[in-house]
Amino acid sequence: MRLLLLCHALCLALLEVSAHTVELNEMFGQIQSPGYPDSYPSDSEVTWNITVPEGFRIKLYFMHFNLESSYLCEYDYVKVETEGQVLATFCGRETTDTEQTPGQEVVLSPGSFMSVTFRSDFSNEERFTGFDAHYMAVDVDECEEREDEELSCDHHCHNYIGGYYCSCRFGYILHTDNRTCRVECSGNLFTQRTGTITSPDYPNPYPKSSECSYTIDLEEGFMISLQFEDIFDIEDHPEVPCPYDYIKIKAGPKVWGPFCGETSPEPISTESHSVQILFRSDNSGENRGWRLSYRAAGNECPKLQPPAFGKIEPLQAVYSFKDQVLISCDTGYKVLKDSEIMDTFQIECLKDGTWSNKIPTCKKSKIDLENEFESEPVTE
Repeated sequence: MRLLLLCHALCLALLEVSAHTVELNEMFGQIQSPGYPDSYPSDSEVTWNITVPEGFRIKLYFMHFNLESSYLCEYDYVKVETEGQVLATFCGRETTDTEQTPGQEVVLSPGSFMSVTFRSDFSNEERFTGFDAHYMAVDVDECEEREDEELSCDHHCHNYIGGYYCSCRFGYILHTDNRTCRVECSGNLFTQRTGTITSPDYPNPYPKSSECSYTIDLEEGFMISLQFEDIFDIEDHPEVPCPYDYIKIKAGPKVWGPFCGETSPEPISTESHSVQILFRSDNSGENRGWRLSYRAAGNECPKLQPPAFGKIEPLQAVYSFKDQVLISCDTGYKVLKDSEIMDTFQIECLKDGTWSNKIPTCKKSKIDLENEFESEPVTE
């Protein structure tokens, strides 16, 4: 019994000695089976862990391969793995041209790590000579292999040995994530009574990772209304309201939105002379954006009646804030306002809906009165 325990312990010790791991961190190197070019020992297991810098992958190929053949490589084999994924399993002899031998096959790791394990069983009667393999670090062209969308460049990608970097088209700024291209779209000010505002690059997809602000600021007394066009496309979510991209309207304490999706918001009457439009986009998505038109209208003033022997210009059905009217008189008459005679007189519709002055009267000019007096017949 004592002898059996001793034998068992010795066997375990031999197994521990024959199974070991080698760490390789060079950019290239050579891997050979134990004892190469002589035959490899039985009950042997060696693992080579190859690690190269990020931005590289590992290329492995064999110059010589001579292992015991077996069904599904059950006995002796070379197994190539990466992060728990088996890339290849080889066994057999090159001279037999079996499918399990590597031949001219090149094994490429997807990343910067590769593990190569050689395993032999308890017998090596035919004295197989093992293998001779070489590995090298090869550059990953991240610009060509954009498997991970979150790591790909938004506009331009530039590859270099060991890595890559991104750049943006003219007018764009590289985001702090070093891959997304955003625009500087804050502080846009509109002071005209009518206008059009769009998301950046509309109708092309709007930039990612951007925060835009547009302010319509008119003189107090105007009231701004907004009308979105039919094409409205902002990234949304089927369950959560506008968690990614959105547009929001603010006018004083009033807030409309956030809006997203493919349905245009209804027309908005802000009843304010100052409106702020906020638009936000996250770092993903390809949506066309939005376009809106705005119009400002002021308080209406009462209708005007032209004075006798006079006229007002322009003559229109409705007058509102900031509209101006010019009063003039017919030939032979002058405008009389507060005892002052003049050719024309101008009044303006004020923000509170009243006219700046009353309509003056038209009075015959002095010259016309004298001419009329002189033309009367003299009676004796």
